[in-house]
Amino acid sequence: MEIHTAGLLDLKALRRLEQICFEKDAWPLLDLVAVLTWPEVIRLKAVEDGEMIGFAACDPRPTQVVAWLSTIAVDPHFQRRGIGRMLLRACEERVRQPRIKLSVRISNYGAIALYEQEGYQTVDVWGRYYSDDEDALIMEKHLQPDKDMRSVRYNDRL
Repeated sequence: MEIHTAGLLDLKALRRLEQICFEKDAWPLLDLVAVLTWPEVIRLKAVEDGEMIGFAACDPRPTQVVAWLSTIAVDPHFQRRGIGRMLLRACEERVRQPRIKLSVRISNYGAIALYEQEGYQTVDVWGRYYSDDEDALIMEKHLQPDKDMRSVRYNDRL
């Protein structure tokens, strides 16, 4: 299994992955095109035998000094093999903001456990966030700031 940057040529595979992982909450086509083409978005795919088996996207928001993990998905046939954890860590390594946030269904115990193991803490609950009115936990992790981050913060204030 390898992790690579995803691009527009991965649209069909990403759409399939979204459908099997999220069903009614799958992103619409226009959102998938946007996440694959927006220059600032960190978009990573997990590939095995030439097939996309996982995907993660992170949206850096320098003016808010935070990045949002927009989505993370692993094909159900490949889950419980550490692929989600690898994608999560790969996103974190590329983020230049000192914090990263995400939303997760309150009933997604497996994902919540993973995020907690990786150092995320629940900071808020967004009521009736999902299409079926299920609540979302908002989780956050403080990343180690590096010297480049200090200059980003300073430049954002100019």
